[in-house]
Amino acid sequence: MIPPNILMIMTDQQRRDTLGVYGCDWIPTPNLDRLGDAGAVFECCTVDNPICTPSRASILTGKPVPGHGVLRVHDNLPLDETLFTERLRQEAGYRTALFGKLHVSSRVQEADHRHPHDGFDIYEWCLEPSVAMQSPFNGYTAWLRETGPDFLAALQRNGRRELHHPEDLHMSRWAADRTIAFIQSMQAERKPFFCLMSLFDPHDPYEDYPSTFRHRIDAAKIADPVVSRTTQPECVQREQQGSYLGRFTDFSPEEIRKIRIGYAVSIAFLDEQIGRVLTALDDAGLTKDTLVIFMSDHGDQLGDHGLFVKGAALYEPTVGVPLLLRWPSHLAAGTRCTALAQGRDVAATCLAAAGLDTQSCPESEDLVAMASQNATKRSSAICAYRNSGVNDSGSLWDPSMQATMARDQRFKLTLYTSDGSSQREFFDLQTDPRETVNLSGDPTYAAIELMLLNDITSFLHYEAATAIPRATSSIPNATQRLQNRIK
Repeated sequence: MIPPNILMIMTDQQRRDTLGVYGCDWIPTPNLDRLGDAGAVFECCTVDNPICTPSRASILTGKPVPGHGVLRVHDNLPLDETLFTERLRQEAGYRTALFGKLHVSSRVQEADHRHPHDGFDIYEWCLEPSVAMQSPFNGYTAWLRETGPDFLAALQRNGRRELHHPEDLHMSRWAADRTIAFIQSMQAERKPFFCLMSLFDPHDPYEDYPSTFRHRIDAAKIADPVVSRTTQPECVQREQQGSYLGRFTDFSPEEIRKIRIGYAVSIAFLDEQIGRVLTALDDAGLTKDTLVIFMSDHGDQLGDHGLFVKGAALYEPTVGVPLLLRWPSHLAAGTRCTALAQGRDVAATCLAAAGLDTQSCPESEDLVAMASQNATKRSSAICAYRNSGVNDSGSLWDPSMQATMARDQRFKLTLYTSDGSSQREFFDLQTDPRETVNLSGDPTYAAIELMLLNDITSFLHYEAATAIPRATSSIPNATQRLQNRIK
């Protein structure tokens, strides 16, 4: 029996509340909404880390952050780690393809070197439109040489300052075109495929969207940023003052609204490209035999809580991402799963669908089974920030900042530590979904806060046990051992 095809579509920096299936009314996402309605919508998916590289390393290896060791944005995935795509290719005979961003290692590393166990037969890599354009792996640049040399020259000349990329030359359009061509090429094959269509949008700087799509967004529907009603931890305040996007107080309300508009237009455009891909899957007669996974690697604050983009502050706009699965005859249409999913669960899901064991990622769970049973083995979802991002100077934070979050279906605790001190934020997500009132220390919730703190402590113990020893060892052999017994 041939295992299912797997089409994985991943966006970059897309928060959960930006799809209609999650209640969004200010961004039109009809194609992703239909995808969710036809399968399972996960209402509580938490990323393992709020920064691209560590999060993607978890998604592609199936391991929590300590398990693969990629802690920061510029870290490189160790050479002995294996992406689950390698197992699909070697053990289950899948034809594998990447179109777009991988980013399980630093951008500098990936521009020049493929990971030896990335597992892709077809590797058309592109981190973002105007970065590492000289890389021999950059499929988007190669495509533009043939389809849009004038636009390519403009990108090379202006970089991120080249705004409003044309629809037919946009990176999201390229990734969709290449994915469609790959699906069509596999139509007559008697072997399954895995395809990762990995988009850069809606990542900052927010203005690469086609200007022809601007009318799709009604700016009047865009809500104002969330304002916290209690004093925030020192780590959060440092992010507000030193975000790589700029200091929050330096932005006017109009400038923040402009950011939100660009973010929304990018999502509307990528939704249309995803719709084209899903139509191609239908036209090829492969929908019934294909598991489709849609998710993002982390979210974006968009001004909420006085913050931009992502970082040490582990609020839901950053750590909560959309996760949709469709697999006809295996997942009932209209399934709403409230179990605690995590980014790393994608690995076990794909391996299990292919009929492979999941021993390489024991802390990753099968999302198909999770959705069918609306249950998970974990008591809480954990997100761990380990001085993972950079500040406004492009450097790692000094003193370093650590944040560890644990949440169940209702409550959420984050422990922030920096320079020898620690602070907590504790929220009731049912009564305060926007996380505006810190309940840490409130005796009414003391037992629940302690329970989540115990989960954080257990994770910290696991992290310490997983850490690679820095010291070498010289173990005495049989002739060098001392006789210590005195009785």
